[in-house]
Amino acid sequence: MANIKSAKKRVRQNEKRRLHNRYYAKTARTLVRDLRAEKDADKAAELLPTVMKHLDKLAHKNIIHANKASNLKSKLAKHVNALRKEATAPAS
Repeated sequence: MANIKSAKKRVRQNEKRRLHNRYYAKTARTLVRDLRAEKDADKAAELLPTVMKHLDKLAHKNIIHANKASNLKSKLAKHVNALRKEATAPAS
């Protein structure tokens, strides 16, 4: 453990930030999982902007890497578009 007062404070701040970041990253993973599990095109399309906004915030705050956020957003958009195609395709 550190002896210097500023080092002790830094340890406290790092732990507080780690817990804060972990909460928001876990929330994002849950949102992504829920969107991927969604089978209804309308609900998925409604949920997509919320998830994208959350991923953008995490990337902006450096909780996740910007490229990871972009990759997730791209894959989720493809998923939603596939659901839309599936919903509008004529049943045979």
